[in-house]
Amino acid sequence: MTPKPPKSSSAPRRPPAGPSSPRDPRPPRRRWLWLLVLMVLLSLIGTLMLGAHAIQLDRQIQAQFEGKRWALPARVFARPLELYVGLPLDADTLVQELTLLHYREGDREGEYQRQGHHLILRTRGFPFADGHEPPRQVRVSFSGGQISALETLDTGESVSLLRLEPALIANIYPSHGEDRVLVRLEDVPPALIQALLVVEDRKFYQHFGIDPMGITRAALANLRAGRTVQGGSTLTQQLVKNYFLTQDRTLARKFDEAIMALLLERRYDKDEILEAYLNEVYLGQDGARAIHGFGLASQFYFQRRLNELDLSEMALLVGIIRGPNFYEPRRRAERAIQRRNLVLSLMAQAGHLSAEDLAQAQAQPLNVSAQAPSGVSPFPAYVQLVREQLRRDYRDEDLREEGLLIFTTLDPMAQLAAERALTQELDRLERERRLTGNSLQGAVVVTSADNGEVLALVGDRQMRQAAFNRALQARRPVGSVIKPMVYLAALSQPQDFTLATLLDDDPLTVTLAHGDTWSPRNANRQHHGWVTVQESLVHSYNVSTVRLGLDLGLPVVVDQLQALGLERRVPPFPSLVLGAVEMTPLEVTRLYQGLASGGYQVPLRAIREVMDREGQLLQRYPLSLRRVADPDGVYLVTATLHEVTRSGTGRALQGRLPETLPVAGKTGTTDELRDAWFAGYSGDVLTVVWVGRDDNQPTGLSGASGALPVWAEVMSRVARRGLSQVPPENIEWHLVDPALGLPALEHCDTARWMPFIRGSVPQEFSPCGMTLD
Repeated sequence: MTPKPPKSSSAPRRPPAGPSSPRDPRPPRRRWLWLLVLMVLLSLIGTLMLGAHAIQLDRQIQAQFEGKRWALPARVFARPLELYVGLPLDADTLVQELTLLHYREGDREGEYQRQGHHLILRTRGFPFADGHEPPRQVRVSFSGGQISALETLDTGESVSLLRLEPALIANIYPSHGEDRVLVRLEDVPPALIQALLVVEDRKFYQHFGIDPMGITRAALANLRAGRTVQGGSTLTQQLVKNYFLTQDRTLARKFDEAIMALLLERRYDKDEILEAYLNEVYLGQDGARAIHGFGLASQFYFQRRLNELDLSEMALLVGIIRGPNFYEPRRRAERAIQRRNLVLSLMAQAGHLSAEDLAQAQAQPLNVSAQAPSGVSPFPAYVQLVREQLRRDYRDEDLREEGLLIFTTLDPMAQLAAERALTQELDRLERERRLTGNSLQGAVVVTSADNGEVLALVGDRQMRQAAFNRALQARRPVGSVIKPMVYLAALSQPQDFTLATLLDDDPLTVTLAHGDTWSPRNANRQHHGWVTVQESLVHSYNVSTVRLGLDLGLPVVVDQLQALGLERRVPPFPSLVLGAVEMTPLEVTRLYQGLASGGYQVPLRAIREVMDREGQLLQRYPLSLRRVADPDGVYLVTATLHEVTRSGTGRALQGRLPETLPVAGKTGTTDELRDAWFAGYSGDVLTVVWVGRDDNQPTGLSGASGALPVWAEVMSRVARRGLSQVPPENIEWHLVDPALGLPALEHCDTARWMPFIRGSVPQEFSPCGMTLD
C-alpha cells in the first residue's frame, strides 16, 4: 500500500524537540562592528586617561625639578681664621684650629706638614661674600709666640693675609630630616662618575630613560637566582623613585616610575639628570638625619670634601649605593671592603684602571673616620643665640629650607677655652669643698671688647646638651657687678663727683616708700667711716654705695643702666644699687660692653652676614656704635676696676694672669653666697662668668672664690692685649691724700695716684697726716 504524502500547511514548523536557544536578530557583521567600536572607545578613554596622568606627572616634574629642587638646611659657620704676620699664634694652636677644619697631615689640598718652626699649609679655599678665597700653598713661620712670616710655597713671596675657610658648627634641618651638600657636576671627580656609570648604568648616555635590555637581563638573572640579585633600573629611574615617588613595591608605582623617567629625559639633558642624581641618592643614616648625595657622604664618612678623596674612597661611596645600611663601613667593614673592591674591579674591566692602579687601590684601608661627625651642633648654646638673632629677619621655614649660609662671630678656640675653664674649675671647686658632683652650674659669655662680637658662649656645664641655656635664660641676682654702673653715673658729673670725693660708710637706715626701713650692711659687717669714691668701689663697700646712689637719684642710675643696654625698665628701689635685680649673664655682658668699648653702646652680635645657597649676599650685620656714656667717666671707672684686680676684691687674680696683661674687673656675690659673678675686660676681650646652683641653694662661694677662677682661666687663654696705658687727652693724674680726698704733695707717704677729668681736681691741698673727725 502506497503511503500518502503529507498534507501541506501554512503553519510554521516547530523545531525539533530538545533545549531551546534564542537567536540574535542582528547579523554577525554588525555584532563585530559594535565590538570594534567598543574597543576603540575603551582605547581612546584609556589613552586620554593615560595622557591626562602623564600631563599630571609632567607638571609634578616641572614643579619639583626646576627652581628650588631641594629643601636645604641652613649652614651655620664660625668666623674664618685670618693669618697675618704679627698675629699672636703658635704652631700648636694653629694645628688645633686645623683639626677642627678636618685638615690632616699630608701634602694634598686640605692637609698640612710640620717642619720645625714652620708649617706647610695647603688650604681649600672658600666662597666668601666679599670674594672667593682660592686654594693656596703657604709656609707659615712662628717665632716668639706669633706668626713671623707668611710666604707662598712655590715663589717665596710674602702673603699679607691668609683666610682659612670657616668651620661648620651647625645645621638647621628641614622637618623631614634630609641633609645634603650640593655639588655641581663640573666639580665632581671624573673617577667617581666613571665608577658610578660602570656599576649603576653603563648605557646612561645612550638610553632614553629606561633600558629594556637591562630590564630583561636583570629579570633573567633574578629568575635564575630565585631572588633579586640585579636591578634593571636606570639612573633616571632611580632618581625618579627617590625624588618623586614613594618606596612602595607596587605595579602602579613602577608604571609611574617608567613614565616619569621618559618625561624627565624629554625635558632635561643627561648632565642635569646626572647632577641631580649625585645630589639626591641616599647614602646613609645618622640618627634622624638622612645622608643624601655624594657631597655630604664624603664629609660624613671621611670628613673631607669630595674633591679630596682618592680613588678607593670614591669607589666605596659608589659601592654602598646598593645598600647603605648593609655595607655601612664603620659597622660592617669587611662587607664594605668587598663591595668597594668589586667596584674597582668593574672599573678595571671597563678600561678605566690599569692592573697596577687596581692592585694599589684595592690594598688601601677604608680610611673612614672612626666616628661619624654628628649632625647636632657641638655648640648648642651659641647656636641658640644665633637663632634668636636670625628670627628678627628670617622665618623659621627660611632657615629650614632655603639653604642659607650663616656666618657667625664664634671663635672656636675661645669657645673651647671657655668650656674647658668652666668644667675644670667647677670640678676643682666641688672636690676641694666636698660638694656633690655636678651640683654647681655656670655660664660664660666672651665678646670682643671693641665691636661686641660674641666670641664664645657656654650655657651649661654639659655644654653639648641642647638644654637649659643659663647664659641666655637664667635670670639671677647680680650683686656687686652692677656697682660700676652706679659709679659711672656719678663720675660722669665731674663737677659733683671725682674718684677723690669722700663718701660716708657709717651705718645707714633708709625709709622705704611704704614706711618700712632698710639698713644695708657691708660684706665684712664692718664700717669704714669716710672713704673716697675709689676706695668704695675697689673694696665694694655697700653702705657708701647706697649713699652715693641716693645722692645721685635712683632714676639716674636706672637711666644709666638702660643707656648701656639693659632692655627693660627696673624699679628704682634703693637695693638696686647693690644688685638686687635679676639679669642673665648676657644682659650683664651688655652693660659691661659699654665700659669695655669706652662709653659706646655696642649691640652684641653673633652674626656677621647671611648668604643664599648660590653664594649671593643677602644681609650684612655691620658694627653699630652709639655713644651712651662720657668717655672720660668710663676711663675713671676702668682705672678703678683695674685697681680692683690689684688690691681690691679681685686681687686673687694676681699671679693668675701675666703682668703684661692688665685687666679691669668686678666681683659680685649675692645673699647667703647663692650666686658668684665676675665680669671684666682686657684691651681686646670682655668675659662675664656666673657660678651657682639651679635650685638656688647657697654654694658657699663668693665672686672671688667661685667665678673669678673661671674668668682668669678663660682670659689667660683668649686675651691678647691688655688695657691701654695711655689716658685720654682730658684725663690728668694727681697724688691724692685718701683721708681727705685732696691733692697731696709727693712727700705724703699715704698719698695715691688718681685720675681726674681736667678741671675737676680740688683746688685745696692736703696737709699730710690730718684726718677727719
